[in-house]
Amino acid sequence: MSLNALEIISVLAATAALFGWLSVRVLRVPITIGTMLLTVIFSLLLTNLGAAAPQVHAWAEGLAHHIDFEALILHGMLPLLLFAGAFLLDLDHLAQEKLPVALLAVIGTVISFFAVSALMKLFTGAHATWIQCLLFGALISPTDPIAVLEMLRRVGINKSIEAQLAGESLFNDGVGAVLFLTVLQVAQGNHPTLGHIGWFLLLQAGGAILLGIAAAWLTSQLMCRVLSYQIDILLTLMLALGGYVLAGLWHLSGPLEAVVAGLALRYFNRLQPDGRIADDRVNEFWALSDEVQNSLLFVLLGLEVMSLTLNTLTLRTGAAAIFSVNAVRLGVVAATTGILCLCQKNRRSAILTMSWGGLRGGLSIALALSIPVALTGGWIFGATYITVAFSVLVQGGSLNLIISRHHQREEAHVG
Repeated sequence: MSLNALEIISVLAATAALFGWLSVRVLRVPITIGTMLLTVIFSLLLTNLGAAAPQVHAWAEGLAHHIDFEALILHGMLPLLLFAGAFLLDLDHLAQEKLPVALLAVIGTVISFFAVSALMKLFTGAHATWIQCLLFGALISPTDPIAVLEMLRRVGINKSIEAQLAGESLFNDGVGAVLFLTVLQVAQGNHPTLGHIGWFLLLQAGGAILLGIAAAWLTSQLMCRVLSYQIDILLTLMLALGGYVLAGLWHLSGPLEAVVAGLALRYFNRLQPDGRIADDRVNEFWALSDEVQNSLLFVLLGLEVMSLTLNTLTLRTGAAAIFSVNAVRLGVVAATTGILCLCQKNRRSAILTMSWGGLRGGLSIALALSIPVALTGGWIFGATYITVAFSVLVQGGSLNLIISRHHQREEAHVG
């Protein structure tokens, strides 16, 4: 059954609107959590209607087949979501938490990559090769900025912890991308040297940072020379999309460029005289754009369950992945917190919140779908989807409760 682009967009918008309404009105849960949960349930029902309603089943299969999740995320929604997340971030708190952000985003991601890969090899045994486990470790180790930032906006959390989680999720994608692409090259028969990997990292990260800063400075200069909020918004759109495209054409890290551009534009705009830039209107636009795109993204995440093959191997590797990812996350956060407490004597510990709040999301699924079929082993996508579903629905849905109980214990201890 052939579906055109308008029909697909209409289905996504209608699903997001109706399930979002049900989430608020009936379930009384966060919109994104309820939307994804209801979409997963609805998708599973459609998938199993083959005998009872063959036309509906065919329509559902056609919808799933025509949505290119990988392209839609990596080459569509990602630059806008990353730019919005970085642009709306509190720069002052981020600057105060630069040390933990750097430790978690760089060292923590690398340690997580090796540790998760080793645990998955241990649990899967002969069902998975080392290359497959390394690919999975690379795509699942970075926390997802889209899922994390959405969760932080609806959960009351300490500003320093919020800055750490947000900053880590925005910056660890660059490290994760280099690890993923390097392992993918090895899996495809290439054998890059340490020098090649170092140069690749320098080119991808360094070039993206320079491009993001330069493009943001130019955009800020253009914005302060007109008194029109419409032009200001269009210029920020130009920066978010154009910078990401240029980074791709020049073989730089597009996600890192989008993050740096958003942060740099916020910084440069703060240096401009008051009233020269329509800050409130621009902020409102990007906040609304981010919320709408997140609703559509979580519908897409729910629909992707129709591409999942549920069997013993998928369920076993999915359970192993959930345990491995969260156990390693706990260890990395505990080690990082220990280092920070040695360097900064007055720092308060938030190991449980930081561990449970390190969500995985659509970016991991998009990377899993980008792996050639011959290298997936039949389990990588399934394990990734189960881990992401657990992360978003269980971890993201329960973090508010964990934070509330943590505050109650603190107040009881003080009392």
